[in-house]
Amino acid sequence: MNDRATSDRATSDPVRIRVWSDYVCPFCMLAEGPLEEAVKDLGVDVEIEWMPFELRAHPQPTLRPEDSYLPAIWERAVYPMARRLGVDITLPTVSPQPYTHLAFEGYQYAAERGRGADYTHRMFRAFFQEDQDLGRIDVLTTLAGELGLDEDEFRTALESRAYRAKHQDALREAAAHQVRVAPTILVGDTRIEGVPRVAELRKAILDAHARQGDTDDIQGAACGIDGC
Repeated sequence: MNDRATSDRATSDPVRIRVWSDYVCPFCMLAEGPLEEAVKDLGVDVEIEWMPFELRAHPQPTLRPEDSYLPAIWERAVYPMARRLGVDITLPTVSPQPYTHLAFEGYQYAAERGRGADYTHRMFRAFFQEDQDLGRIDVLTTLAGELGLDEDEFRTALESRAYRAKHQDALREAAAHQVRVAPTILVGDTRIEGVPRVAELRKAILDAHARQGDTDDIQGAACGIDGC
C-alpha cells in the first residue's frame, strides 16, 4: 500500500511533463532514458504525456535512408548519443520513411484506453529496432494487438479515420505551443528542445513542483471589507 497521506503528493497535483515527438525521430526515442532516469526516486509525483508532432506531414516528402542526409546525421549525432545512453537503435531501411498520421491516430485510440505511453514506446522500438513500416495499417494493428488492444476494433478505427479529427486537434495544440523540433519537452513552464540532460530535467521538475506548492499556499487567501 502506498500510504503517503501527509506527503506533498497528497496536497498538490502531479508535475505535468508533455513530450512532443514523432515516431520516426530517433532523438525522441533517445529522450526516453533521460526522462525515466530524471523522475526515478525524485520524490515528486510526475505525469508524462507523449504528444503528437509530425515532422513531415503529407504531402511533404519524407526522408530516404539511401540518400546522404540520414546516414550522415546518424553517424555524426544519433549513434554517438545512443552509445552514451546505452540504447540499441539502428537507422531503419524503410524507404521512404513512413508518414506517421495513421500511427498517431492509433495513438489516440490507445490513449483513450489508458495505453498511450505503452503505444508510443512500442512504436519507437518497432521502427528503430525492428525495422517495421509504421505507415502500414496491418503493421500498426499487429503492434496494437501486442499491447492487448482489440485488433479488429483498432483496424476499423484506422480504416475509417475515426480519430483523424482528434489527431488534428493535437497537431493544432502543438502549433499553439510553437513546437518546431522533436522532441520538445514542456515541464510546467520550462521548455526543453532536444534530448534533455537528466540534471536539467530534474531541476525543471523540482522548480515546477515548488511553483505549484507556492500556488497551493496562497489558495484560499482573500480580502474582506476590513482588509486582507
